[in-house]
Amino acid sequence: MRESLLTILRDEKTPIDGFREAAHELAALLAAEASSLISEDLKMVKTPTGQSTGASITRRVVLVPILRAGLVLLPAFLKFFPQAPISLIGIRREEGTAKPHLYFENITPLNPTDFVFILDPMIATGGSALLAIDDLIKKGATQMALVGIIGSKEGLEKIKNKHPDLTVIVAAKDPELNSRKYIVPGLGDFGDRYFGS
Repeated sequence: MRESLLTILRDEKTPIDGFREAAHELAALLAAEASSLISEDLKMVKTPTGQSTGASITRRVVLVPILRAGLVLLPAFLKFFPQAPISLIGIRREEGTAKPHLYFENITPLNPTDFVFILDPMIATGGSALLAIDDLIKKGATQMALVGIIGSKEGLEKIKNKHPDLTVIVAAKDPELNSRKYIVPGLGDFGDRYFGS
C-alpha cells in the first residue's frame, strides 16, 4: 500500500486530485505508525455489565507542522490525537543557498512531559527540520519525533548526527539531492503539487 501511494505521488502525470488523495492516505499510514511512539497507561473502566482493564493516553501530544506543506499531514494526526494543541513553524528556504530561515512561529507553551510531532513531508537537506528541532528545544521540548513522506539520505544523516536519539519516520529514503537541493528521485515540490501553485 505504501509503495503504491508513493508511486502515485512520484508520478509527474498524477493530477492534483489524485496527488491529494494519495498524500492523505499515506499521511494516515504514517500517523498510525507514529502513534505507536505514545505509550498508554492502564485504566479501569466500568462497562454496562462489569469492569474491564483498558488503556488511555495521559500525556499531552503537540503537533507542529512546518508551513506550508506540513499542514497536509495534520488531519491524519488529529484523528489519532484530537485534543492535541497545534503549533506552527514557518520556515522558508533560500533558493540560491538552500539555507532555511524562520519567518513565523506560534508555539504553545511546552512542558517537559509533552511529546512533540514535527510534520514535514519533504526532508531534503535537513536544514528546515534542524531549525525547527533546535527552536522547539529552546522552548522546552524534550521528546520529539520527525515525520515525513520522503527524506534524502544526506538530510536524514545530518539530522541523525546532530540528534541521534530523535525518532524519524519517513515513507521513503531517497539516495541524493540535485544541484538545486531537491530530492532525487523525489516527487518534485510537494507543496506546489498539493496546493496547485
